[in-house]
Formats: sequence, structure tokens, C-alpha cells
Amino acid sequence: MANTKQNKTAVAAFLGELISFRSSLKLIHWSITGKGSYEAHISLDQAIGSLVDITDRLVETTFALDGTLDIVIPETIKPKNYIKHIEVFYKNVEDKRKDLFSESFSQSIIDEAQETIQQLLFRLKRLE
Repeated sequence: MANTKQNKTAVAAFLGELISFRSSLKLIHWSITGKGSYEAHISLDQAIGSLVDITDRLVETTFALDGTLDIVIPETIKPKNYIKHIEVFYKNVEDKRKDLFSESFSQSIIDEAQETIQQLLFRLKRLE
């Protein structure tokens, strides 16, 4: 897995981004109003709950393999276009996953994160 200092730094940055993304979903949840907002609230809460568990598993697995990492959580934003924000984050995960996590079990955890994000996108887009 992350055996170089540079790769450990990149993994820690990715994990911080994942935590920040989760928080951004909560900001979206709190600010969404109008038609379909109840369904959006439920969908966002389900995704957030899943991502909390997924993030915890990925961090603990990474620490078990590489030792404690210095995770810094970037500033959390409340995006104006939340669908685009979620799509961009999904692509970010897809672009980085193989370079940062080589083991099949870490990839499996990331698969769950991407599945959760895709399900959220499906639900939110159907409400538009």
C-alpha cells in the first residue's frame, strides 16, 4: 500500500477529502428546500450514514497497514450545484483509488463508497 512518505501524504489527503465531502453532504442536507426536499433529506442522510461507516473502515484499514497518517480535513464547502459537486467527487475517487490503494480489500471499501455516491446521485437526479 502506501509505502513511501509521498504516497502516505497523498493517502492522508484523500482520506481528509472524503471526510470533507461527507460534511459537505450534511451542509447540502440542511439547506435543501422545496418540492422533493424530504426525499432529498432522507437520501442524503442515508448516504452520509453509509459514508461514515465506509470512511471509518478505510481509515482503520489504512492505519493497520501503514501506521497512523496525518489526516488534515480541507475546508468544507456548501456547493451551489450539489449534483455537479457530487459527480466531481465521484470522479476524484475514481481517478485516485488505484494509485493510492493497491489491496483488494481496500478497493472493496472504495467500491462501497462509489456505490453509495452513485445511489445518491440516482435518487437526487430523479427528484429534479
